Amino acid sequence: MGWAESCLDTLKENDVRLVTYVPDNVLTPLIKCANADNYFISVCTTREDEAIGMVAGAWMAGLRGCVMMQTSGFGTLPNALASLLVPYGIPAILIVSERGTLGEFNLGQTLVSRTMRPTLDSIAMTHHTLTDEKTMPFVVDRAIKQAVATQTPVALILSPLLTGGKVFKP
Repeated sequence: MGWAESCLDTLKENDVRLVTYVPDNVLTPLIKCANADNYFISVCTTREDEAIGMVAGAWMAGLRGCVMMQTSGFGTLPNALASLLVPYGIPAILIVSERGTLGEFNLGQTLVSRTMRPTLDSIAMTHHTLTDEKTMPFVVDRAIKQAVATQTPVALILSPLLTGGKVFKP
């Protein structure tokens, strides 16, 4: 079983059914597996803040959800996080494929990557960086349980050490 299947199994174990996402090459294995599994309600969105709104509404209706995006998409979220998820105690699960590090070729990805963790810290939002398949299920499981118990959102950052990242091909 690969990292994507393991991640989805952990989402299932924690009753996270709604999977919203903005397409991303690094997240493709995760998105394909979620779309192929009837357990999940998978919704492709046009923007990351739209996905946040869907997950927030789902939580209010009694459904747990996650938002999948890449690092650059995180740049659109500070307002949605600081004015909706955090103050209203919505335990959304953000799954972010980390770009902007380890040989990144896209300057835009690099700039957002440098500000993502400080932004999360500034709004007191918990985040974990997942670097290997062995510890990933434990961290994802405990992060979701804590988010639900404390009614706070959490960001799970998928390091290129876990996913292989995206490599420039000249």
